[in-house]
Amino acid sequence: MIVLASASPARLALLRSAGLDPKVIVSGVDEEAFSAYSPAALSLELAKAKAAAVASGLDEGLVIGCDSILELDGRPYGKPSTPEEAAERWRLMRGRTGRLVTGHCVIDVAAGRQVAEVATTVVRFGQPSDEEIAAYVGTGEPLAVAGAFTLDGRGGWFVESIEGDHGNVLGISLPLVRELFGELGYAVTSFWR
Repeated sequence: MIVLASASPARLALLRSAGLDPKVIVSGVDEEAFSAYSPAALSLELAKAKAAAVASGLDEGLVIGCDSILELDGRPYGKPSTPEEAAERWRLMRGRTGRLVTGHCVIDVAAGRQVAEVATTVVRFGQPSDEEIAAYVGTGEPLAVAGAFTLDGRGGWFVESIEGDHGNVLGISLPLVRELFGELGYAVTSFWR
């Protein structure tokens, strides 16, 4: 059994399109209660906490926990809490380059083993006008996602390019999850439906 410890529809859709059919159990972890020395370290700690919270209620299965954060000028940016914060974030990001870091943690519940790693993708943002930013924020989409943008939604109009794993920007790196499964002794192909 594969369990996704996330409410992210993008993560679930990506796993399903790649042949898995995970059960979803949302962790309920309070992301605001965590801090770390870097955005990458913070994303990893949150991924571990989410996976552990879900794994604690199970007897078996592989639990996947993830957390994505945009790093800009060394600072972490998660989900904006208000439309005003989202608009300000976009004014800060436009024309610049950031790093989308996603912590990944896989726990083999029955074996009591855990592996974790961070995937990083460089994101180059376009130059949306103030009117385009207002329209985008008005859709509500940037309020639900780390970094206040999506690559596979309306935010994709304002991302010039990425360097690295596309799936990582959507919230989960399939190549990294395959490696983590392998470290635990599992072939991801054995879980394909």
